[in-house]
Amino acid sequence: MTSPSEQLLPGTQRALLHRIATAQSEGRAPSLVAAVQRQGQIVWSGSRSCVDGHALDADTQFRIGTKTFTAVLVLRLRDEGLLDLDDPLEKHLPDTGVGGVTVHQLLGHSAGLGAESPAPWWERTPGTLRPELADVLGEQTRMHTPGRRHHYSNPGYTLLGALVEKVRGASWAEVLHHEILEPLGMHRTSTQPQAPHAGGWAVHPWADVMLPEPTEDLGLMAPAGQLWSTTGDLLRFAAFLAQGDGRVLRAASVEQLREPAAPTESGDWESNYGLGLQLVRRDGRTLFGHTGSLPGFLAALWFSIEDDVASVVLTNTTSGLMAGGVAADLVKIVAEAEPRIPEPWRPLPEADAELLTLTGPWYWGTSANILRLASDGGLDLQPLRGNGRGARFTPQPDGTWIGLNGYYAGETLRIVRNGDGSVNHLDLGSFVFTREPYDPTAAVPGGVDEGGWRGLGA
Repeated sequence: MTSPSEQLLPGTQRALLHRIATAQSEGRAPSLVAAVQRQGQIVWSGSRSCVDGHALDADTQFRIGTKTFTAVLVLRLRDEGLLDLDDPLEKHLPDTGVGGVTVHQLLGHSAGLGAESPAPWWERTPGTLRPELADVLGEQTRMHTPGRRHHYSNPGYTLLGALVEKVRGASWAEVLHHEILEPLGMHRTSTQPQAPHAGGWAVHPWADVMLPEPTEDLGLMAPAGQLWSTTGDLLRFAAFLAQGDGRVLRAASVEQLREPAAPTESGDWESNYGLGLQLVRRDGRTLFGHTGSLPGFLAALWFSIEDDVASVVLTNTTSGLMAGGVAADLVKIVAEAEPRIPEPWRPLPEADAELLTLTGPWYWGTSANILRLASDGGLDLQPLRGNGRGARFTPQPDGTWIGLNGYYAGETLRIVRNGDGSVNHLDLGSFVFTREPYDPTAAVPGGVDEGGWRGLGA
């Protein structure tokens, strides 16, 4: 239940209900359940069903994908120092035949592996048909040169699941339960269905009739797509993916999941992939999350960091309904009908006088930039106008600053001083920023013409 202060306006609630009702009707889905979260609280949930009086709710399980969960487990291993994302798979999981690809490439689907395992169709057949990794990979393991392009690979995530098992010495399902589901309170998420749960159906494309879909234990392929969950649990997971949780994965590592991992085929940023997370640009906002499909089920989870809104859509049909599009629309409806109210501005609890002297305008050549002291104690450098290069910086013990994002991510910002301690210039990856355009008193590379600035007739 939501408190009155958390509830959405009646018009917003009706718009959400209308969207899922339209989706269920036009998509001819046996049932559909959806929920929306704002500022960490579930503010709306709704469902539609072809069976009168059949009330689905946030506690009803549907089958979902698993890749984001597997990616979180791998990042946990990295944070513990048990592996590096640039490690070749062979270092930890030998004799796969594809050991030269890196952990990072597998996470971002740029390892060049095939999209699917060899026949028969793995999602509708028991995992016992593929008892070894070689059975999952098949003979043609490489479709593309590793690292060159994004090519979605379910076998790639099977390898990551096997990597987790090898390093942890426990099954993927056990590690998942103890390291993600239990700490986040996702008690209605499991590798096998637990009542109440929906049954999976295939709907005939040209007639209003249905066929039940088989529900198989996928064995080694489980890390690529075998979980059952609810809208309530998945919104807990969305909150974690937006903010991090020290019990599972720190905020900086969660942010890394959201960073594009490989160029898309077209080079278009409208759709990209991080590490186990999809990234899309829709209606002027960036959405993070993942869609999933298994025979009889479609699922989608999207969240907007800027709007602090997340949505989940789960349905029990094999095709015919774009769950990802519906979930994105739910985020849009809430974000646009009831925009996020910003937190009140508050001054810093204390100010560093030395840092304050650095704030204000700085010039790279003739390009004007503004340096601000951020609320978290870092520095923020942004161009004064246009689409120049900006970045946030975090302090280092040696007095330098490291770029956190954008063009200067990982680059070092140094404060270069004169002999009397006054600041001469800022050095950012060899670029010199001065207080005046081409300041003659600063160490500008190439020097500054002695005649100074002049007009046309000079």
